[in-house]
Amino acid sequence: MKKYFLLGVIITIIIIFGFTFLGNNDYLYINIYTNGTDYELSFDNSFFNEVPNELITEVHIYLTDNLQLSKSTKDTITVDLRNIARKYDYKDIDVNIETCFENNELPYSVIVSGTSMYPTLKDGQKLIVVKTKDFKVNDIVVSKHDEYGLIIKRVNKIEANRVYLISDNKETEVIYQGNQIITRTPLKTWVPKNYIIAKLPNY
Repeated sequence: MKKYFLLGVIITIIIIFGFTFLGNNDYLYINIYTNGTDYELSFDNSFFNEVPNELITEVHIYLTDNLQLSKSTKDTITVDLRNIARKYDYKDIDVNIETCFENNELPYSVIVSGTSMYPTLKDGQKLIVVKTKDFKVNDIVVSKHDEYGLIIKRVNKIEANRVYLISDNKETEVIYQGNQIITRTPLKTWVPKNYIIAKLPNY
């Protein structure tokens, strides 16, 4: 009799704990997988509470607008998604972002503009780059530039706080405009080290 009573008490405790834990709507896990062009999204929380459709829609809109931004990082995405979830009364929020790249680096797509990296890269070529500060000489990187915006170049030198970037295309372009002769040489430039946004893997 004692055995059955004890068993009943244990089962009751398990049931109470289960309802308390599984019915808790305070926690939410947001799982994202991205390959640089597309993403997959899933949510985990208690078995007894559905994730609001409004929250799901807001997260989808956010990811569509922000995953492809050069300024977005795993940290900024995590913070923003937590803030979105808090609006729906979630308090314990975990954001997990996974990719197929080494060190789980965040990828995004870029399109080559111009022929300065020819023949390695061609005008209009679509690339998947990974956001990282871990780069070395000879890597092809995406960098901010004060005059040209975002540029794709090869790392030629690295000093303490700056990086020297060069073009693979060494040919000088001569343009005739009326009586003027314009000579264009592929860009070579120093940029601050923190201007480097991403690198092109496997090149």
